[in-house]
Amino acid sequence: MNDLFSRRLVGVIGWLLAITWALVMQCGSVGGVELTFELPDNAKECFHEIIEKDTESTLEFQVVTGGHYDVDVILTDPTRNVLYKQIKKQYDSFQWTAEKTGEYIACFSNEFSTFSHKLVYIDFQVGDEDPLPGLEAAQEPLTQMESSAREIHENLNAVIDYQTHHRLRETQGRHRAEDLNERIMIWSIFVTVAIFMVGLGQVFVLKSFFSEKRPSQMYGAH
Repeated sequence: MNDLFSRRLVGVIGWLLAITWALVMQCGSVGGVELTFELPDNAKECFHEIIEKDTESTLEFQVVTGGHYDVDVILTDPTRNVLYKQIKKQYDSFQWTAEKTGEYIACFSNEFSTFSHKLVYIDFQVGDEDPLPGLEAAQEPLTQMESSAREIHENLNAVIDYQTHHRLRETQGRHRAEDLNERIMIWSIFVTVAIFMVGLGQVFVLKSFFSEKRPSQMYGAH
């Protein structure tokens, strides 16, 4: 009896490990693109995606570093109609359903800036995730094992989202700290030079007060 229970327990644990590994491999399998790219000053970058009709898509972006942390964004459909447009936006998210099949273009522009180099994060998601392995034909109500697998999958997706946003905030905070440190360093050098200049000036002024002057210097030559 104990041997039978042990074999079943090992089988269940192995199945759970296999499902967990499949969930990890499945995460991020949604069509689209997720990346961080550099956007130089006076530059424009566009991303093209073929989307089928009636497919739900999401465009999310955030300026991580550079300038005032803003960028121009425009999203167009296959007929070049503007679906979404923002001017000097720091971050935002836009969701829509494709009305026609074709190439959708999302462009990010830094052309209004003449010297600010920026780092931009985008998440261009297209469609829904593929069903989990073994749950393609599953119907409600799900078994406890299937419900646990789905819950683990959703939790892993949430963890990935939290980690991504925390990394973005950490990068942004580090860049601001480095920029503030550089400004403090420059100001400290300026103050140090000013203190030395003032100190030398005071020394020369005090020295002139106590220096012995000749009569010709005091009354002038007659």
